[in-house]
Amino acid sequence: MALENLISINFTPQELKELDDHMAGIQNIFKGKTINLTTDQRRQYGSIGNHNKLIVDKAKSYMEQHPKWIPRFLDKEEFDRDHSAREQVESRVQQLTNLSQQLIDTKTLLDHDNYTNALSFYRMMRFLAGENEPGAKPVYEDMKVLFSKSSSVVDTIIKNE
Repeated sequence: MALENLISINFTPQELKELDDHMAGIQNIFKGKTINLTTDQRRQYGSIGNHNKLIVDKAKSYMEQHPKWIPRFLDKEEFDRDHSAREQVESRVQQLTNLSQQLIDTKTLLDHDNYTNALSFYRMMRFLAGENEPGAKPVYEDMKVLFSKSSSVVDTIIKNE
């Protein structure tokens, strides 16, 4: 019985170079403009939900309608720059999130295909070793340790995935 191949793709060297060049270009544009927060900082600052976005947008609207009500310590020009940049970043985040999910989903199917085929190969090695096929037993024995429940090798592989 043939195995079901869930996905079959191939990137040409030129396509991979273009992808890498585009990603390098994106990274270059981000340089000096984007931030990497620590886990603690992410927890500290949190994220703004839809309800809080409405508050920000409503406040912006009222500040524009009633500039004399803006507290003197609030830098409205900086607020406007931050608001504009946030909108620009948010739409790109959505696009990159969609692209990232496509790559993750594609990798998931490729991983499934590879793992299913590797299991079939292992089962064939187990059979051939049992049939005393020359050279099959060392291959089977080498792979067999990867399936041992107490094997720290398997634990290491799983943790690194």
